[in-house]
Amino acid sequence: MKRFVLFLACALCCIGLSATKTGKQGLDIIPQPQNIEMGKGCLKLKGLNFNYDTALESKTVEAIGKLADQLYLCTGKPSSIASATGINAAGSIRSLKGAFFLRDASIAPEAYVIEVSKKAIKVTASDHNGFLYAISTLKQMMPDAIYAGKPVAGTSWTIPCCTIKDAPRFSYRGLHFDVARHFYTVEQVKRYLDVAAIYKINRFHWHLTEDQGWRIEIKKYPKLTEIGAFRSGTQQTYDKKVNDGKRYGGYYTQDQIREVVAYADKLGITVIPEIDLPGHMLGAMASYPWLGCTGGPYQVWTRWGVSDQVLCVGKESTFEFLFNVLDELCELFPSEYIHIGGDECPKKEWEKCPACQAKIAELGLKDGDGATKEQRLQNYVTKRVQDHLEKKGRKIIGWDEILEGDLAKGATVMSWRGTKGGEKASAMGFDVIMTPNTYCYFDYKQSKDETNEFLGAGYHRAGLDAAKVYSYEPFDGLTADAPKHILGVQANMWTEYIRNDKELYYMLIPRLQALSEVQWCTPENKDYEHFKAKMEKHFRIMDILGYNYRPGL
Repeated sequence: MKRFVLFLACALCCIGLSATKTGKQGLDIIPQPQNIEMGKGCLKLKGLNFNYDTALESKTVEAIGKLADQLYLCTGKPSSIASATGINAAGSIRSLKGAFFLRDASIAPEAYVIEVSKKAIKVTASDHNGFLYAISTLKQMMPDAIYAGKPVAGTSWTIPCCTIKDAPRFSYRGLHFDVARHFYTVEQVKRYLDVAAIYKINRFHWHLTEDQGWRIEIKKYPKLTEIGAFRSGTQQTYDKKVNDGKRYGGYYTQDQIREVVAYADKLGITVIPEIDLPGHMLGAMASYPWLGCTGGPYQVWTRWGVSDQVLCVGKESTFEFLFNVLDELCELFPSEYIHIGGDECPKKEWEKCPACQAKIAELGLKDGDGATKEQRLQNYVTKRVQDHLEKKGRKIIGWDEILEGDLAKGATVMSWRGTKGGEKASAMGFDVIMTPNTYCYFDYKQSKDETNEFLGAGYHRAGLDAAKVYSYEPFDGLTADAPKHILGVQANMWTEYIRNDKELYYMLIPRLQALSEVQWCTPENKDYEHFKAKMEKHFRIMDILGYNYRPGL
């Protein structure tokens, strides 16, 4: 069926193909490519020689080499890799033999084109991510055994002839991971990134600090990890009184942070760190009690929920602390964005704190127009942090509570309390990342089945399964001009009740795959029944790779 996808006209300016449902032809690709045209016959993959444009980045060449190595391991027949010279990316595939990865500057960022004939594969893209996504698509077109990294008897190593021209709907396609409630090692984080990369996720929102633990080494403040990274027990059920009383914690050294950032970069993923402020800061306040309104003593929290104890923002010493922490953060993370939290900050302590009330008076803050003077005090905190980061060439993201009061221009809003925050922010001209808990909170239980489901958060919202995730349309409810401010979509994985890999991936998969089609595909290119059929292959891939998942759809 011929379709012209207007929304992607700019991104797919080089593309003029028909989009087709591909499950019937065996192309069970997730997320669904924007345009596919099937050809006749297949290309034999055994002994396929790989050629790459000398203009490609070294990390891109490394990714191509890894694919060649995987084919060798699986087929038992060597696949060579060499630079391609004298080959025009605009030239016809008919003259080629082997696999060719060629740079074409006219292709939009993150877009790619794959052409497969009986003799050759030709991949063109303009950037590292475009080539990575093409490789991910190629692997999904191959036999499942490509993910095994070893020979599998009876495998027919061919790939169907076709042309795929593809580009993402949204530039920001995020996945969040809370390592503060429960700590995950560097190797566990890398494994999380690995599965995200298969489905063309390009942002990793790393939630590093909380009331329950501070997880990142800050050289200027060593007590943050000596004290703040460990708690004396952990809440075990929904009952806040049920606690195991066991010491728990961990943190990442700055070298380990750099290791994860570099690893993610090779996967085409930008790491966005979050230091949640001015609430959710008991990990820091237990380490340095002078950060709080009362001076403590404070303890790293052993239960879940929202603490009334928050940073004292009436003291200049608090801002000195925040700026020093953020300065070290900027040295570790090259991301354009730094997430500063801003959510769930009770104002009870500020209402009775002499220093905070003096600051409110100094600034002339008043109640009115739907905001309290304490909410406007948080606007002051947000603006000061925003100004500091702007001097370093960075932008802030904050949870939708930062809209309360008067938000300064240039901030990006992450809409989590349903979709209303995103609708309001985009109408006001703020850039928005949609991550509504109604569709995108992967710690929420997937059904009301108390026997087979893990404990999970959001027990009052049980039923957030893959079908619900897939049904999300980010532009619903927006005013006519607002969609241009929607940067993309993200799912959040909070870990109060997610304690290990088995629970983690059960909660993630298959909602991750459903999310990827929300992030990548235009609405007319989505089809849940088709998605379910494709997931048969992707459950097999997850089995091969050793990821746990929630079976069925």
